[in-house]
Amino acid sequence: MKNDTPGSEKTAIQVIERLVSLLDALSRYQDPVSLKELAIVTGLHPSTAHRILNDLVTTRFVDRAEAGSYRLGMRLLELGNIVKSRLNVREAALEFMRTLHRQTHQTVNLSVRQGDQIVYIDRAFSERSGMQVVRAIGGRAPLHLTSTGKLFLSLDEPKAIRAYATRTGLAGHNKNSITDLHKLEKELSDVRENGYARDNEELELGVRCMAAGIRDDSGKMIAGLSISAPADRLQEEWLGDLISTAEQISETLGYVVAPT
Repeated sequence: MKNDTPGSEKTAIQVIERLVSLLDALSRYQDPVSLKELAIVTGLHPSTAHRILNDLVTTRFVDRAEAGSYRLGMRLLELGNIVKSRLNVREAALEFMRTLHRQTHQTVNLSVRQGDQIVYIDRAFSERSGMQVVRAIGGRAPLHLTSTGKLFLSLDEPKAIRAYATRTGLAGHNKNSITDLHKLEKELSDVRENGYARDNEELELGVRCMAAGIRDDSGKMIAGLSISAPADRLQEEWLGDLISTAEQISETLGYVVAPT
């Protein structure tokens, strides 16, 4: 049975504080650091430091350079790059999103992929959009039910798409949701060919979306820009504005858009 007593909570916080102190200590050294040195710098008993460092090595937050010496691990770099890309894309996208919102008077969303879901990280909207914002910033939605999610899925290998379908069961939210793998694969093929994606009331009845990808300086798609509107108000002419805006954001991030 889970122990939620004040004592256990205090112990957990203490472990986290010790873990952070070791990471902070490692960050101050360019070369690998011995266990003895880390214990002295952090004030931890060597056996305590050794136990925590072993856990950090297992999770790749710390690398064991050689017996008895440690350095920060690549997992921190990976997570740092994820945070950097998300912060950068939000900053780069904000004014463009506001401009697109003024053009369409509809909700403009900025989303990123996290595992089998997309996460909404920013939004431009107003009361004039005529649509209640259901998912707040930080909200999540399945990849296969959203326009931005389909963009990300379309970049996966066929094997990875099948694995996604197995993991999620392609659960649907309503009668329009794509819950069949063959139909999803056909949809993703269209996304690859067209360079944009749609959600035709698959996540929420009465709401349609269109999305275009945002790429960084390496050409990797790091986010999706989408317009959400009441189903009867979504206009095809907005698609060109959406794609153009996504390209402008990508260029701000250093991506070179190929001439058409």
